[in-house]
Amino acid sequence: MTVCPRCQTRITPGDIHCPTCRLPLKAYGHPGMTLHRATDGMPLCDRCTYHQDDTCTFPQRPHAQTCILFRDMATPVSPPTVAPPVQWRLQSWLRRHSLWVGLLALLGLSLLISLT
Repeated sequence: MTVCPRCQTRITPGDIHCPTCRLPLKAYGHPGMTLHRATDGMPLCDRCTYHQDDTCTFPQRPHAQTCILFRDMATPVSPPTVAPPVQWRLQSWLRRHSLWVGLLALLGLSLLISLT
């Protein structure tokens, strides 16, 4: 469990507002949009990767005290996922669409027989 940045009350990850001081914890009341806050008085932009690579589109940049786009430079970035090999993707596609492949093969075979 985490604590509220204002009143230090314990909060659950799904809370939209702090139950004690009613501080908004999620952006726009949406449970999936975390609202990051500066706790030390320094703007979040100084520690944000989007500010450093100049891709930030937040209007309060570079003095934002709250931000929904914040990504801390100190946290490691997860490596990109590797796509499965073409053979596995083809086998998976054939398994999912085997009925249509079978019907198409039957139609092609019947057209081949009727033309000869």
